[in-house]
Amino acid sequence: MGDVTPASLPPVLLVLGDEELLATRAVSEAIAKARSVDPDVDVREYQAGSLTVGEIAEMLSPSLFGGRRLLVLRSGQDARKDLVTALLAYAKNPDPDVQLVVLHLGGAKGKAFADGLRSAGATVVPAAKLKGHRERVAFVRDEIRRAGGRCTEDAAEALIAAVGNDLRELAAACSQLVSDTDGRIGADTVARYYRGRVEVSGFTVADAAMVGDVPAALEALRWALHVGVDPVPIADALADGVRTVARVASAGRGSPYQLASSLGMPSWKIERAQRQARGWTPEGLVQAMRAAAECNAAVKGGADDREYALERAVFSVAAARQGGAR
Repeated sequence: MGDVTPASLPPVLLVLGDEELLATRAVSEAIAKARSVDPDVDVREYQAGSLTVGEIAEMLSPSLFGGRRLLVLRSGQDARKDLVTALLAYAKNPDPDVQLVVLHLGGAKGKAFADGLRSAGATVVPAAKLKGHRERVAFVRDEIRRAGGRCTEDAAEALIAAVGNDLRELAAACSQLVSDTDGRIGADTVARYYRGRVEVSGFTVADAAMVGDVPAALEALRWALHVGVDPVPIADALADGVRTVARVASAGRGSPYQLASSLGMPSWKIERAQRQARGWTPEGLVQAMRAAAECNAAVKGGADDREYALERAVFSVAAARQGGAR
């Protein structure tokens, strides 16, 4: 953490963005730094939407008893106008013994609050969802460095192909790899580690195909075949992906927890299928089912080129999502 002094703690910290992992981590690090300066720091958390000016005024005013305080304000975009006005006034002249940490999703809602904090001199920690493949490669390399290891670019690419794009899963995979190896991670390390994890590769292919991301699906497919995954479980995962989205889409709206018992599926799987279902039409799903069934028949019926059958299925499923018969 380096030398943390009271003067090095930013009085107002704005954690801006909708990537939960990065936001949570920014808050944990702020609390850890504050505790390294004062182990007895008083940490309080509030939801911005339900907080009144009166409730926070006493926390922000100079304490009679001394001691540091750290206030975490979650969902800053939901703060009401009077609270925003009071906090922006405070941010221009903050108490040196108080640290205010505001989390804000970074969208259009409550934008004036985020902009006002920034112009009042708040320290901004970006926590936006990572946009492209390059950013995710940089994230993986950085994660492995944080865990005390080193990682080549092609190893980071291989890990993303094996695990998928979810940052929490990637972060967990990075720390697992570093703790299970000597910390020097190459593509061969990832291949060795994931060879036994057939389902990871198959479902990664299916997830990418279901949201129409052909490059990611093909990359995961080639990776799976490269590490020796049999084509059959990949074809099964693709069929399961289409079937799950079709079942969840036809179940209508509802919370994943309500649908879990009626569909007999875990809620996380329903939640993922609900996200994937956006952009699909019933006709498109019928086409995708046909493509998955043809792929299954080719792969299990010993087609000459089973890998080609899988690649064709990825293209067909993605095309079906665009709604056109191709």
